[in-house]
Amino acid sequence: MARPSKPLISREATVTAALAIIDGDGLDALSLPRLARELNVKAPSLYHHFSDKDEVLAAVARAILAKTVVPRKPAQPDWFAWFTQLALNVRAAVLRHRGAAPILLRHMPRELLTTIYEDAAAYLVECDVPMPLLAQILDGLEKLTLGSAIAEAMEPVSRARFRFEHADPERHPVLIAAGEANRLTAKQIFEKTVRSYLLGVATLGEIAPAAPRTA
Repeated sequence: MARPSKPLISREATVTAALAIIDGDGLDALSLPRLARELNVKAPSLYHHFSDKDEVLAAVARAILAKTVVPRKPAQPDWFAWFTQLALNVRAAVLRHRGAAPILLRHMPRELLTTIYEDAAAYLVECDVPMPLLAQILDGLEKLTLGSAIAEAMEPVSRARFRFEHADPERHPVLIAAGEANRLTAKQIFEKTVRSYLLGVATLGEIAPAAPRTA
């Protein structure tokens, strides 16, 4: 079947429809024929914007992270608080589309992240964080945030408090006890983990978590 001479759908509408399919029926439900049906077009119409399914998935990955809300910089430079909030916002963006999270493992939108990281690196410099620590902070926080969010997205939605869902009372008594003793949600555990990481970098680098400039 020949490709239509003029596009019948937009790239944005295609990505939105793909996300809706994944959110509703899971990643395995997404196919180009299914996507075309959802958009009420024939499959060749999709090729105006995408050469194959992989390109659709890459666009979906970019759309997920593009919804990350970059927090405003504090009135007084405070990289510790700013990076913690950024990590929480990235986590929220990924978990908003839990079924699509595995796509990020293969189609991480590096061009989008690079733009965000440049702004973040400039802010670290503004806060007097030594240049040798910038890569450690940015790379470590990326792996911690995205790895944690993707792993959490691939698990069933947790209860109000985090527990070890697959622990067996007879085989894993210590894990059961740890889960019962825990009073934190998955989000709270994540936030404390991010803060601990940043505090560790600051301590080992002998810098203050918040480094406002003096007049």
